[in-house]
Amino acid sequence: MTTETSVDRSSTPPSAFNWAQTLARYRQPNTPRSIFEIAISFVPLAALWVLGWWMYAIGFWWLSLLIAIPASGFLVRLFMIQHDCGHGAFFRHRLANDWIGRAIGVLTLTPYDFWRETHAEHHATSGNLDRRGIGDLDMLTVREYLALPWFGRLRYRLYRHPLVLFGLGPAYLFLLQHRLPVGLMRGAGWRPWISTMATNLAIAAIAATLIWFIGFWAFMLVHLPIVLLASAIGVWLFYVQHQFETTQWAYERDWNQHETALHGSSYYDLPHVLRWFTANIGVHHVHHLCARIPFYRLPRALRDYPELRGISRLTLLQSFRCVQLRLWDESQRRLVSFRAVRRAARAARA
Repeated sequence: MTTETSVDRSSTPPSAFNWAQTLARYRQPNTPRSIFEIAISFVPLAALWVLGWWMYAIGFWWLSLLIAIPASGFLVRLFMIQHDCGHGAFFRHRLANDWIGRAIGVLTLTPYDFWRETHAEHHATSGNLDRRGIGDLDMLTVREYLALPWFGRLRYRLYRHPLVLFGLGPAYLFLLQHRLPVGLMRGAGWRPWISTMATNLAIAAIAATLIWFIGFWAFMLVHLPIVLLASAIGVWLFYVQHQFETTQWAYERDWNQHETALHGSSYYDLPHVLRWFTANIGVHHVHHLCARIPFYRLPRALRDYPELRGISRLTLLQSFRCVQLRLWDESQRRLVSFRAVRRAARAARA
């Protein structure tokens, strides 16, 4: 019997730290399974890309746009594999994780070493109000927001608008910001720059080759919708995994990394097909507790410990309501909307 089936059933609910120790048994990757997951993500993406180009070539350009929908799902899945590589979770050896991650980064337009540095910072500081700013969405407390001048409030409201967060923002992030790792140079040395420039060169070479064979407009119509849709999905997933009503934020003096990982990250309980395309990233509270677990082992952890299903659970329907949550209310210890802040201000004046 494997260690994964040896489940501790103590009567006292374990602490977040104990959960992290318990879940560590699921960390071991399975190399054949990892290779298989890459194959079933990349091959369908390539096939759909060729199919989209063929539809364009024979005059059915609108079918190319429809094909972009499932193709973007496979691109999201490849990004999640790159994500696991960044945590050293997908293969046993670091070199295998790093080079597979770098190769996938060319497809996802995400320089691997640059992204790995910022994402590690996100894991190390998630939910810490004193360490906001790297690898995370901008988020203000109610007190900070009310202290801003009108222009500052307007700028923050525009930033948190859904059209910006899930439309313009993802396009800017993946098409422009990832091309230059500005702001990371001082702490991480030259590696993020080298990784970014190498990724940019590889992207340019592949794009130029495809444009040479099929033409500029064919390439743009086939590839750009896939990239834009996949980037929007990726940002949405990142958003709902930490920006839900009962998430946790605290200042350094009260912040606990394990408690925030467990209760400040959601269990995004998606339908099965979406769970597959997003590579179980919805089991985010478990992932933050033990980032070295390969995504294909996360469902096993939930099956062995069903009590984890009830922590910070968020359904697909419930997640749409998270869009209106934009400020952290320190008195209520929950995320609130601009409307709730206005109501509270009117009530205080009355």
